[in-house]
Amino acid sequence: MIKRRHALAATALLTPSAWAQPTATSGGITMPNRPIRYIVPVAAGGGSDLVGRTVCERWARALGHSIVVENIGGGGGVIASQTTAKAAPDGATLMQGYVATHGTAPATRKLPYDPIKDFTPVGMIGTTPNVLVVNASLGITELKGFVDHLKRNPAKLSYGSSGNGSLTQMVMELFKQQSQTFILHVPYRGIAPAFNDLLGGQTQAMFPGLAAALPHIRSGRVRPLAVTGLQRHPSLPDVPTLIESGFKGFDAVQWYGVVGPPGMSPALVRHYNDTLGQVLRASDLKDKLTAEAIDPLPMTPAAFGQYIRAEVERWTILARERRITLDD
Repeated sequence: MIKRRHALAATALLTPSAWAQPTATSGGITMPNRPIRYIVPVAAGGGSDLVGRTVCERWARALGHSIVVENIGGGGGVIASQTTAKAAPDGATLMQGYVATHGTAPATRKLPYDPIKDFTPVGMIGTTPNVLVVNASLGITELKGFVDHLKRNPAKLSYGSSGNGSLTQMVMELFKQQSQTFILHVPYRGIAPAFNDLLGGQTQAMFPGLAAALPHIRSGRVRPLAVTGLQRHPSLPDVPTLIESGFKGFDAVQWYGVVGPPGMSPALVRHYNDTLGQVLRASDLKDKLTAEAIDPLPMTPAAFGQYIRAEVERWTILARERRITLDD
């Protein structure tokens, strides 16, 4: 039963099968005897929610099983993560884990869940890079010029982020570490207010996700200097990666994947992963996710589990070195 406060944020994605389904078996796979509850750990609306709903609409058809998308925001994904970790491992509860719930948050504060032990990795959905942008009024058009400007003006510039411990902060802190520069951090409650102050000139730079930045880049109000990831993004073919510009470790990206409670049946996990992979490889899904600059990235459960472990380790090391903690 969906709690009243989440009811308006829950959407049924129906298949030809009925709501009250008997336990179904196919090729030795036992499906849940009720619709799959797919938890998105943010409020309805926005990029993460769009990714979840776009994927689940198609995934439900591939599975031949109903999926209900439920938004559970609050606590930076902690409430949703706890709900998922404590659910029965019957495959009826899944969550859209992402870089915050299974990367930066565990690195910067003590959580009531373990991002590795308390979840079963099902599969990766996709990734999108972060992009270093500056207010156009600075007159800076390339990365070297920005680094030189920071060194000539120590402690005179500031950057916004979507919050303490967010990827938008962590990536900039990694940049500061490698460029040996300083720029003051100003945390906001979300990317929208952070962008408002960047556009207004109260801050001068930011490292948002590409999807959030593209409208402002296209308007000419901010200038992109570099992107994270292993290769340039098709949306910004003339903007170099930080790696090709001589910075190390900037393969870091925003990512989204599917996790379930611990102890899920390996056979069911494989079935979920196989059908998710079919969905992600379809050309129409790639077109749908273009609006959020998401690149689908099918991955086996084992590979996705390794990816999560590497993310937690990466950001934990950086948080320790930069003394970023939310527990003080």
